[in-house]
Amino acid sequence: MNYVLTFTLALVIAVIGTPFTMKLAKKWGAIAYPGGRHIHKKPIPRLGGLALYAGFWLATLIAQVWDDSLWGLFLGSSLILLVGIWDDIREIRPMVKLFWQIVAASLLGFSFSMNMITLPLIGEVNFVMHGFGAIGFILMLFWVVGLVNTVNISDGLDGLAAGICFMAALLLFWSANHIGQVGQVPAAHLTLALAGALLGFLVYNFPPARVFMGDSGSMFLGYIIGGLSIIGLLKTATILGLVFPLLVMGMPVTDLTFAIIRRKLRGQSMATADRGHLHHRLLDAGLTQRQAVLSMYGISACFGGAAVLGAKGQWILALAMLIVVFALLVIILMRRTAMLAVFSRRHSK
Repeated sequence: MNYVLTFTLALVIAVIGTPFTMKLAKKWGAIAYPGGRHIHKKPIPRLGGLALYAGFWLATLIAQVWDDSLWGLFLGSSLILLVGIWDDIREIRPMVKLFWQIVAASLLGFSFSMNMITLPLIGEVNFVMHGFGAIGFILMLFWVVGLVNTVNISDGLDGLAAGICFMAALLLFWSANHIGQVGQVPAAHLTLALAGALLGFLVYNFPPARVFMGDSGSMFLGYIIGGLSIIGLLKTATILGLVFPLLVMGMPVTDLTFAIIRRKLRGQSMATADRGHLHHRLLDAGLTQRQAVLSMYGISACFGGAAVLGAKGQWILALAMLIVVFALLVIILMRRTAMLAVFSRRHSK
């Protein structure tokens, strides 16, 4: 099956499936109510992760790209989805959720492990050969759990996490299709299945949203992106498999890093929620929710562009783009919003 059909299948399944997840959310009580840090004005169902899961895996099966190496990814993503559904309905304590995230990430070990990696300027590093076989497994856990929580923290505005992950999926497809070449066709189909499911979900999730993905969706997305990037890493035998999703996730990673530092300086737990995230800064500066989302799409696209430039060997341009984008993020996250307020007033006229 060609790439267009894989993408279209996932998109159609997500478009058809999302309304059903909205009905289930209302039936099971998985509803996000207004108030507190939430900025929406009316109750909104939040089980969109089910539609993303169905769109991704059904398109994968129909496209016939399934093989035994995907069992770990399937089992782990199914577990993380169930944990997310339970959290959307009843709420789970952060440490309990972290425990299940680690368990789900461990299931990837049934399919593959990071026993070897090729690093720029260093060359091939084989953990098993040097007697450090457990290091590859631990790195895999940190990577997947880290991405799960990175996507989770980015899910603060309508359409934000879905849009960022859509860009990440397209970037991973580009990597699989242009860099990996031999043996990367199944991985390319998987990334397009994810992109199609996300675009179909965005039909309902782009601001003003009619449904939220919830933790079931954000954790599932982080898990799949983490797993697919490791597959890309093993297939290409280069660090680019990890650099690509890390760069396109550069904005939420930076936001998460600042959140950890901010909470530590205040003597708060890292799991404590606050209104200091990037999207809160943009909204407080006067941008509408749609303007804030589109601005953050643009920032993520710049990170993705830097990844592509780097892959093509244009390191100076890539570095220059990253410096500019990081500087912009620091300005926003350090509460210097006067310039943004002027920008928002111009657009509101």
